[in-house]
Amino acid sequence: MFNIVQRGGRLIVMTHIGRPFDKKNKSITISSDDSVDAVVAYLQRKLRIKFVVPEFHHSDKDGILDIDTSINWLIHDLRSRKIGGVYLPNTRWFAGEEDKGEKMERFVVQLAGLADVYVNDAFGSWQSHASTYHIAKYLPSFAGLCMQDELSNVKAVLEPKRPFVAIVAGAKYDTKIGPLTEIYKKVDKLILGGVIYNTYLCAKYDISIAGVQESDIDLARGLVELDKKQKKVLDLPLLVESDTLDGRYKNKFRTISIEEFQAGKEYKYIVDVDPASFESGEVRESLSSAKAIFVNAVMGLMPHFWHGTSKMDEVIDRNTGAQKLFGGGDTLQVFKSLHPGLYHEALDSPKYYLFTGGGTVLKVIEEGNPFGLDTVKALINGHKDKL
Repeated sequence: MFNIVQRGGRLIVMTHIGRPFDKKNKSITISSDDSVDAVVAYLQRKLRIKFVVPEFHHSDKDGILDIDTSINWLIHDLRSRKIGGVYLPNTRWFAGEEDKGEKMERFVVQLAGLADVYVNDAFGSWQSHASTYHIAKYLPSFAGLCMQDELSNVKAVLEPKRPFVAIVAGAKYDTKIGPLTEIYKKVDKLILGGVIYNTYLCAKYDISIAGVQESDIDLARGLVELDKKQKKVLDLPLLVESDTLDGRYKNKFRTISIEEFQAGKEYKYIVDVDPASFESGEVRESLSSAKAIFVNAVMGLMPHFWHGTSKMDEVIDRNTGAQKLFGGGDTLQVFKSLHPGLYHEALDSPKYYLFTGGGTVLKVIEEGNPFGLDTVKALINGHKDKL
């Protein structure tokens, strides 16, 4: 954005925040929690230019239906340099953003009518939505500097130095099965965390863990069978079991060992990896000897169970010879909160690269090509095949 302003351009900025669309009742909730106001305040401090956020009429269920003509005054002020930029409301507040039909088409045309050029700098937004994909067929479209940099650096995950270790965690197994299958093919060792690891343990040891779905366990059995031969998945031997998800309460949580697992046994919530797991033999050795480490993982249930993630970051940082690739909003947010000094060092370190979208990196791994993302293809060909 600074580059555009410095060259005399004027900005109309848009982004999505949160998930205001309720898939169950098909409604959009507009709330101050999902507004762009905090982002605008930050940009105004950094860029020292004035942004204006237009207000549009919205319905209780459908969100904002249209970009109405009231924005024309702001565009006039923008072109005449009375204001520095226009920041649109959260794009997910608009009925057309995630729509597939007429609402989407109307919204895209309205968006395109505001500007002369479209720049996508949101590497983390790989879904084919109106503001990230469909708009490219109406305006000259380009990748922003951040997008270009991340597309270039993701090659370090697709063509990694060896040995290559990946650490992947998540709250749902079924949404990660595709990327997990592909990343398994590329890694020398794989470490799992969160509900994904819990699911894998249920499948491997024939146990039950609170919060793990049987349908996900069925999916995980495929990875268990695959790993019987290749033995890439590293077991984290010590886990933290809790009676509740509400907090970290004395006498309500404990460390358990996977060596004590018995088929058919039921366990309560597994909410973290005990820090000692990252100092255990094969785990420590794999992380210490790796030449490339990819991390898209928060190991514990935040904010109460952060200890496993903190130890993981420390052990990874001790490997001064590895290329360390961290990806994702949650991953980076927790990394920054647990180790603020290390986080800021990592921003300028050639041994670290911090992706803005961990989910996008996983999608690239699944596709096998950074230029295979629909949002990137839209920038390359401008939807020529659909005009």
